[in-house]
Amino acid sequence: MAFEGLTEKLSATFKKLRGKGRLKESDVKEAMREIRLALLEADVSYKVVKDFTKSITERCIGADVLESLTPAQMIVKIVNEELTRLMGSQTQNIATNPNGPTVVMLVGLQGAGKTTNGAKLAGLMKKQGKRPLLVACDIYRPAAIQQLEVCGQKLDIPVFQMGQANPVDIAKAAVQHALRHGNDMVFLDTAGRLHIDQALMEELQAVKAAVKPQEIMLVVDAMTGQDAVNAAQSFNDWLNIDSVMLTKLDGDARGGAALSVRAVTGKPIKFAGTGEKLGDIEAFHPDRMASRILGMGDVLTLIEKAEKAYDAKKAAEMEEKLRSNKFSLQDFYDQLVQLKSMGSMQEILAQLPGGGNLKDLKVDEKALTRTEAIILSMTPKERDNPAILNSSRRQRIARGAGVQIQDVNRLLKQFETMRTMVRQFSGPGAGRKMKRLGRMKGGFPGL
Repeated sequence: MAFEGLTEKLSATFKKLRGKGRLKESDVKEAMREIRLALLEADVSYKVVKDFTKSITERCIGADVLESLTPAQMIVKIVNEELTRLMGSQTQNIATNPNGPTVVMLVGLQGAGKTTNGAKLAGLMKKQGKRPLLVACDIYRPAAIQQLEVCGQKLDIPVFQMGQANPVDIAKAAVQHALRHGNDMVFLDTAGRLHIDQALMEELQAVKAAVKPQEIMLVVDAMTGQDAVNAAQSFNDWLNIDSVMLTKLDGDARGGAALSVRAVTGKPIKFAGTGEKLGDIEAFHPDRMASRILGMGDVLTLIEKAEKAYDAKKAAEMEEKLRSNKFSLQDFYDQLVQLKSMGSMQEILAQLPGGGNLKDLKVDEKALTRTEAIILSMTPKERDNPAILNSSRRQRIARGAGVQIQDVNRLLKQFETMRTMVRQFSGPGAGRKMKRLGRMKGGFPGL
């Protein structure tokens, strides 16, 4: 995940401050020096770092902080607020057109992931009840049109293309097509270059003049660091962009682009690509990103992922099965599938408060796959009643799943242990037991 190195260094700095109790002005200045170095190593723009640390220092040296009983926590709070402000403070959505289709013009350098992430954004809008249209305006890159059509097919979103026609004519024809067919959003996938040149920019200016888009969104690769900031500045000078989408935030990028682009262009980051799948995109929340950078987790995003995977009807059925002690291996498998739809276990852990401390914990993602394979190798009767699984049946299941029989035995033992625990908390006096469980320390907040 981007910012991992920055998070480690900031956490180490705050740990030193907490260990000192009362702080002196020299302690604050030393901490600011370490924060400055951490930001520069994360490839944040020098001017942005200078202004950022100056603002924090001015707030931290005040009497309210130094004389506080918990000065280190006050400094963390100030850094969190300044990080949020640096990235834009508020979450913003796409500007809409009340009198016709909303036209979103996607621009950026070649290789930033413009085509795929443009399709992801259209897919996100479709989930929100919109009727998007993808438009292939990149007539230069080999297979660009085909790539967009494949993405559109997977997302069940129509793609408008006119082959190698003039991009300006394609954009105008696409808007008219959207008006006739009831598409309320039009996403123009424009051409990119390996570097900015005048011919590209003049073409983009011509497209802008022809269709007057409500939103010109710059797609920026977070892994390119300062190059992303320079590109953002150039695109903004030529086109006066409206917003930014960051891609590849799931990589091991230093992440400086996210902290610099907003300050350099003055334009908000609205969306972030977080993976390779077409569903891996989310609205950019500056406050949540600041919390993640500071190692505080991102519980709200985790809750939103859980809500997307949540099925109210299945949840009610599951509750009844738990109460009546009819929880089966099929139910266990259904829960596993829902969990996997929220992302990898490493991603889920990273979004929990303090999850950064678990980065050295190796989560065996393949273990979940093996569990799925074992359960799917059983017959429906065996999933409903594991008690009938004798030695020969277990050997057949192991062969079918491509695992050892010990793996099958281990899963069945774990499942039976879990069922025993469920039985204890669903019988007489369950309320009192749950209250005692709630008073136990060490659990996740709110559970």
